[in-house]
Amino acid sequence: MRRFLRYLRSKLAARCGMSTRGDAADNDCESCSGRGCELSLQLVKRYSWADIEALTENFATVIGCGGFSTVYLGRLSGGVGPAARLAAVKVHYGSERIHLAFKQELDILLRLHHENIVGFLGYCDDPESGALVFEYVSNGNLQEKLHSQHPALPWRARIRIAFQLAQALEYLHEKCALHVVHGDLKSSNILLDDALNCQLCDFGFAKLGFSSMVLPSPRSKHVMMGSPGYVDPQYLRTGVASKKNDMYSFGVIVLEMVMGMEAFCTDRGQVLAAIAAPVLEDLARRTAEEVMEMVDPKLSGEFDVEEAREMLSIAKLCLNQSPVLRPSAGRVLQIMNEKISSSVALCRSSPECLGKTPSNMAIYCPK
Repeated sequence: MRRFLRYLRSKLAARCGMSTRGDAADNDCESCSGRGCELSLQLVKRYSWADIEALTENFATVIGCGGFSTVYLGRLSGGVGPAARLAAVKVHYGSERIHLAFKQELDILLRLHHENIVGFLGYCDDPESGALVFEYVSNGNLQEKLHSQHPALPWRARIRIAFQLAQALEYLHEKCALHVVHGDLKSSNILLDDALNCQLCDFGFAKLGFSSMVLPSPRSKHVMMGSPGYVDPQYLRTGVASKKNDMYSFGVIVLEMVMGMEAFCTDRGQVLAAIAAPVLEDLARRTAEEVMEMVDPKLSGEFDVEEAREMLSIAKLCLNQSPVLRPSAGRVLQIMNEKISSSVALCRSSPECLGKTPSNMAIYCPK
């Protein structure tokens, strides 16, 4: 069977003019929880630098930028004008160190395939610059939806996104042949499609293995990963990156979605985890009115108060100062299925996750 898959992949690659994932994909085929064969057959196109220039119309439209790369809008072949398929093209320029980071990100992306991770279409490995081509996700990101002037993101959409993000983390942490630590989980790295499905992106700080990256010396060229408000204090103390760091960041994102506050509150000069810590104490004993006061006021009471309590409890577990006591992503999914099963089931069909409140939705109104 394995020989047949390799033969079929090579024939498809020859027909489409694409490169394949090679031996790493073969290894994943045997050990990636049923997704491996799908992964092995997924083809990734190798572009020339001229292709990248054509895709981006000579880098005409910037749609994002970071410390090491710039993201441009791309138009794939097969359509013109509005009919053209769009792509996001992440271009790395500069030093040998940045190109090494590009190679590391590429190596990880070639191993991944999950419905809640943004689709990877191809790459260009130019001697002086590199480019990664992704599916274009058109509906912005979670940070924009939570903290800008958009209409309030519905409660069940927030439940859906949290559940899907946990699914993506379970895949990275537990189901890939070589486990992956994302390393920079934050709400701006959660893209949303038109149906408000989670699409996790930006693996620029990702690491392979259970834990890695020992704290660098002051003279080291390595960069500490993470973003203010999301980064695990334990990682800042030890410099060792692990999947438990991702679970801490997941807890912060859950707090963001429930409380409607940013991960780093500039007006207070504090991180959200520190602001929330006192109100998360004795959560099980708090009255419905007290829980209500913790929830994003933009929701105007349109949420289930006990579901909010359970989501805050999950955040509290993930923010435990002892990494070994934090739940795995798989355990989070188990808790959500047990405690918030009605919302999780509703969000799989998701008319209300598009902003439509169903007629039978319970709305909590304090007396």
